Amino acid sequence: MSYLTFHSKKIFYKEAGHGKPLVMLHGDTASSVMFEFLLPLYQENFRVILLDFLGNGQSDRVSHFPADLWSSQAEQVIALIEHMHIGKVNILGTSGGAWIAANTALKRPDLTEKVIADSFDGRTLHETFAEDLLKERRAAMQDPSARQFYQWCQGEDWESIVELNTQALVKCAADRVPLFCMPLEKLQVPILFMGSREDSMCRRNIEEEYLEMSRLVQDGSIHMFQTGGHPSILTNAELSARVITEFIYG
Repeated sequence: MSYLTFHSKKIFYKEAGHGKPLVMLHGDTASSVMFEFLLPLYQENFRVILLDFLGNGQSDRVSHFPADLWSSQAEQVIALIEHMHIGKVNILGTSGGAWIAANTALKRPDLTEKVIADSFDGRTLHETFAEDLLKERRAAMQDPSARQFYQWCQGEDWESIVELNTQALVKCAADRVPLFCMPLEKLQVPILFMGSREDSMCRRNIEEEYLEMSRLVQDGSIHMFQTGGHPSILTNAELSARVITEFIYG
């Protein structure tokens, strides 16, 4: 197993495959294991790099997550890219990882070739985000399949990790913390906004939001799947891999 030391704590990462570097970023309460069964779809064309953000998976634990966690976690991605000395990389972020991917590119366009932002709310959290999140997390605690997913991603201490993440996201919404570290208009690299029209965990007008964001950036494109849940990279796994490969190599 490979680890990077970041602010005196260890970040777990792993590699698989050959080709253009593709860093895959997990969302909140998840870890890099969520990508494990997707590797056969990518490793023939990409040098896939997975990591667990601090406080998640096989990385060291933290006492809390900051309210600007999607911006601060981008610093972990930057540190990993610099640590690996691999030049520019492509970055795929799903759910919360989509904001991290975009923030990484905003902070360090010199390290970023292209970005895929999958299944996320866009420039702002929808008005009932905190209420919906608390409701969803309470239901998940009673759902055997959700509990199994959390434990699969995080290990035996999954409940405390989910609670810390919930606290951070509720504060992010309450304080209206900017989701991007700088205006999206400053993004200098191509970005693909990807999602599903059936995704109940994203804002209802997600396609309109994606269209507006694609107009703001220098080089933005959109791909929406007709069916599938959250996130689309999992619920439309083979189609997503095809779309992402064409976007990066096209």
